[in-house]
Amino acid sequence: MINVNYIKKSGAREPEYKSDGSAGADLFAFLDSPVIMKPGCTALIPTGVSIELPPGYEAQIRPRSGLALEHGISILNSPGTIDSDYRGEIKIILTNFGSSEFVIENDMRIAQIIFARVYKGKFISVNDLNNTQRGKGGFGHTGL
Repeated sequence: MINVNYIKKSGAREPEYKSDGSAGADLFAFLDSPVIMKPGCTALIPTGVSIELPPGYEAQIRPRSGLALEHGISILNSPGTIDSDYRGEIKIILTNFGSSEFVIENDMRIAQIIFARVYKGKFISVNDLNNTQRGKGGFGHTGL
């Protein structure tokens, strides 16, 4: 477990784990008025929460499975990354992939936040890369 400092705007809800075994804490919409999402629409939904992560960690923003299955609501850049040096408000890029309008209400659970260690790579310039059976094949090269 890591300590995550946070501040929230007045009236915003803090992230909340729903069970002891939950990997992700729910994030809640912080809205003055409902947002109507038409099919194919993308909206930036504020949470009213800002966090401070320790160096060497990131926060990943992931969709909620119930919203995805039941309504086609997901996160466009999933998982979204919050870097350890970001101090702004967490906002969620929601997209309606469904066939019906969907209304985002204040205090609605809209996403999950998960914390992960980050390992930086040291890029080393070389003349050749080691050969593998797969080689340069990509994008479905190994089958479906």
